[in-house]
Amino acid sequence: MNYRIVVVDDDLLSLKSAKALLNEQGMQVVCLRSGKELLRYLEKNTSDIILLDILMPDMDGFETYSAVRSFEEKEKRAPIPVIFLTGENNSDVERRGLKEGASDFIRKPIDRDILIKRITNTIDSNKKIETLTEEATIDKLTGFLNKAAGTKQISKMCADHDGALVVIDLDDFKLVNDLFGHDMGDRVLAAFSHVIRRCIRSSDVVSRIGGDEFMAFLPNFFGENAMASLSERLNRCLEKEADKLMGRNHGIPLGISIGASNTELHGREYSTLFQYADAALYKVKNNGKHSFLIYEKDSDTSNENNLEQELYRTSQILSERGERSGAMMLGRDAFTWNFRFIIRFIDRYNAEATEMLMAISNENGDPPGAKDIDEFAELLKNNLRSSDIIFQNKPNQFFCVLSMLSIDDSQKVTERIVNAWNKTENPQRIKISFAVSAVEHK
Repeated sequence: MNYRIVVVDDDLLSLKSAKALLNEQGMQVVCLRSGKELLRYLEKNTSDIILLDILMPDMDGFETYSAVRSFEEKEKRAPIPVIFLTGENNSDVERRGLKEGASDFIRKPIDRDILIKRITNTIDSNKKIETLTEEATIDKLTGFLNKAAGTKQISKMCADHDGALVVIDLDDFKLVNDLFGHDMGDRVLAAFSHVIRRCIRSSDVVSRIGGDEFMAFLPNFFGENAMASLSERLNRCLEKEADKLMGRNHGIPLGISIGASNTELHGREYSTLFQYADAALYKVKNNGKHSFLIYEKDSDTSNENNLEQELYRTSQILSERGERSGAMMLGRDAFTWNFRFIIRFIDRYNAEATEMLMAISNENGDPPGAKDIDEFAELLKNNLRSSDIIFQNKPNQFFCVLSMLSIDDSQKVTERIVNAWNKTENPQRIKISFAVSAVEHK
């Protein structure tokens, strides 16, 4: 029973007696003479249980108990169980002690067997409660608060503190599960939780609210510069962890997007702050990801009464007028959405499309230099059609989708690319490999 016990009593004889009894059982005992000493002790220490005398000068046991609970709440500590000690044979005092929230009540002079039994029972019961509470409030994979517990605590923090509420989402996390399996997905989430802990302060509260989505409240955290610094640190650290887990060539553009709102601009109502932070996150996810946005109320400058004019204006902005011909080289996200649209199109209209993966390498079979890769990418764009799309899957790999083209006709495309490359300077230095298949109906 290597318990840590704090005994608080102004009577020196009682302290010595209690310490002797508890030391016999192998317990670590700290003896204090007043409530003020106890509060100073708790600033840097903790305990498994406190034995607290009721009749003490200056601060009696009830006042001390109340001060301890206030201190624990302020410091966000779990409450230490307290057993009251008294020499009075007064049932009203006992009722009050138990009503205040004490775990038990022991009368003086202290009986050794009763003292040991009640300490053991109280500590065991408290540990069971802590275990049940943790299971009900903590997300096992990340160690953060789960959604219900996090919402409750962060709601209270919004009401009581100035600061920022942020919603954090992992970009392209689904690809980890799809390409590397759910076990790797769990490992990435666990690694991300460690990244967050390294990048935030002890006063910040974090909750996992979905599969790869997290929420946090950051007290006294304001401004673009602070949020930009946090976003940069999180993305940089996550990239390093992902490379360790999946290898540097995993090819997944994993990153972090953050939407934020703050109490200075948007008030203290949790539901409003969360709504604004979530709206900001949505904009980040649709504008490049791997970044952050602090919510600001939009100003709608469009003329709702002239939809024809607005239609023409929007069409001019979004159209490809003035763009040169050739295939589109897209980032992963834009390519993914276009590819999915093509699959739905060929499925709906029984059309055809061909997918092609090209890899280039030098004489040793290694990826060539950046100059050769850039030159090959430009050649691809110029020698494919404007209806075709290209994605650079790896530094030396290009994935292309050739819309409305059968697999039989794809050979003409590969020949055209090879012939164009052979007309460049020193084509013999670079080998081009192809893999071609039909885009399947889903």
